[in-house]
Amino acid sequence: MTPILLDTSNTVGHPSGPEFQLAVGEGIYCLQDDVHLATPPPHPSEHTNANPNPLATALTPPTTGVKLSLSCSNTRKPPHFYNIANSGSTRSNLANSVIRESEKESRSSHETSSDGLATHLTSASGVKTPIFGEDNALLTPTPGKDGAKRKKPKTSIVKSNSSFISRVMPHEAMTKRIQEHTIEGLFVFANINRAFQWLDLSPRNEMKAQHVIKILFTKAHMLCHDINPFTKGPNHLDVIMGASTADIMWFEAFSQKYARINKNALINPSPIHQIKWLPGSENLFLAAHMDGTLIVYDKERDDAAFVPEEKPPHINHSRGSDKDHRPLLVNKSVNSRNQKSNPVASWKLSNHRINDFAFSPDSRHLAVVTEDGYLHIIDYLVEQLTDIYQSYYGAFLCVCWSPDGKYILTGGQDDLVSIWSLAERRLVARCPGHHSWISSVAFDPWRCDDRNYRFGSVGEDRRLLLWDFNAAMLHRPKAAIRQRGSISSHAPLLRNRTESQATTRFRSNSNLTTADSVDGEGMVEHTVESRTRTAELPPVMSKVIDDDPLSWLGFEEEYIITACATGHIRLWSRPQEATNPSQVDLHS
Repeated sequence: MTPILLDTSNTVGHPSGPEFQLAVGEGIYCLQDDVHLATPPPHPSEHTNANPNPLATALTPPTTGVKLSLSCSNTRKPPHFYNIANSGSTRSNLANSVIRESEKESRSSHETSSDGLATHLTSASGVKTPIFGEDNALLTPTPGKDGAKRKKPKTSIVKSNSSFISRVMPHEAMTKRIQEHTIEGLFVFANINRAFQWLDLSPRNEMKAQHVIKILFTKAHMLCHDINPFTKGPNHLDVIMGASTADIMWFEAFSQKYARINKNALINPSPIHQIKWLPGSENLFLAAHMDGTLIVYDKERDDAAFVPEEKPPHINHSRGSDKDHRPLLVNKSVNSRNQKSNPVASWKLSNHRINDFAFSPDSRHLAVVTEDGYLHIIDYLVEQLTDIYQSYYGAFLCVCWSPDGKYILTGGQDDLVSIWSLAERRLVARCPGHHSWISSVAFDPWRCDDRNYRFGSVGEDRRLLLWDFNAAMLHRPKAAIRQRGSISSHAPLLRNRTESQATTRFRSNSNLTTADSVDGEGMVEHTVESRTRTAELPPVMSKVIDDDPLSWLGFEEEYIITACATGHIRLWSRPQEATNPSQVDLHS
């Protein structure tokens, strides 16, 4: 295990050799930078146990591995193939991409996050995707004295005397570094223990190990964070963070100002395990509390003690005595007339911890995974739970959508990556290969097209696995699926989900088995699919890449980025050659 750096500066290394290379069909990925974040010591006010009892039943403060939020001002966009247009601009053509559409097809650019999700809200046909809460006039922002000028928090974090913040350490040349940051540069926000760091990992930056700003909290550990892609710009970054103390911080990076939400756990006392901005919203974000509650907050609204507005209706449980599993309970609707203070909306999903959630690329659905081993699909625009799927074993720990919104990936304690089809409403493949719990899954939008998909996964076994698949492989018996190189197939897509299908699919039971149960509101609870009836896909690459359990995975144009529990952020550069001699044709 790598020694932990305590209260020292970050370090950066450039290891080389075969053990720091990833051999995949398209070429060799090489480890370019290994940034090791310094772990701060406990605050003097924190009680520490030098020899913790592994059998103790007392609750311990929640913690998490290193998570990253990435911001690149202006990069080439992935060759998206789903039919959504955007007003953004692109600086490149992608004619040299290995996986691409027909040369006759036009391309549109899209602003995306590292998980490949589109941040626009207008379809190619000109149909505007609904925005959460747009029908409630009380949620419409009112222009202030500055008109439509973008708002920022009011409190300087550098000059703050709050006991919530222990210390703030801006770099001595912070202003100069920000001014010299190029549009091709990569800003990274990372949490480790009670520290939160803003880093510049731009390719030509020689100070990767030196933080732009570092914030030390007194007792809180930031467990999750997210950058608002809707408001980000060359001189503006809205970052939202969720803490182990249930506090939420809205931090505008360039002005170094902040505001606290759910201060002192006024609305919900449970720690926040995941937090993300709502698609297309400047002010609203969704926080997943560990008590199984999903809460929508407004960064500019004041907090008020929250009491559920309506008594939850009596629920007839399809599984008898299982009271932990129930439809979505709306404790406060987004359509409520009481919107003077936070929360904007509150939904009770489970009595178990929510481990992760992800918005669909079309900004219509929400996939949520919980500690009791369920994947929930929510039509969050109308606040309805539509589908529930069970894991093969244990908890689900992570979830993500494919760039086109057709597939959902989950990973968890069963050591399997599972692929779920939204249109077919079923599990279509399991992906064995990990030797321990899976902590993060993500699609690589730079190696996806309308037929083929590339995704990766990392876990506590310290392994990075890469996978390729297409729709045809999901219908083959397990014996017919063999280890292959990277896919460059032109096999016809067997399933095509249109917008009309997307709006009516929840009323169709054509894909349901006799074992699936449907409640009175149309919510479907799906049974566990037998492993003998489900395709199994092998990885195209599997390798131990770190000395410690891995906690995060992301794909950018130039890199695969991984992070581990002890603070290593590793940037793996993509192969230089675009051609791939080992690609296979699935028609052969």
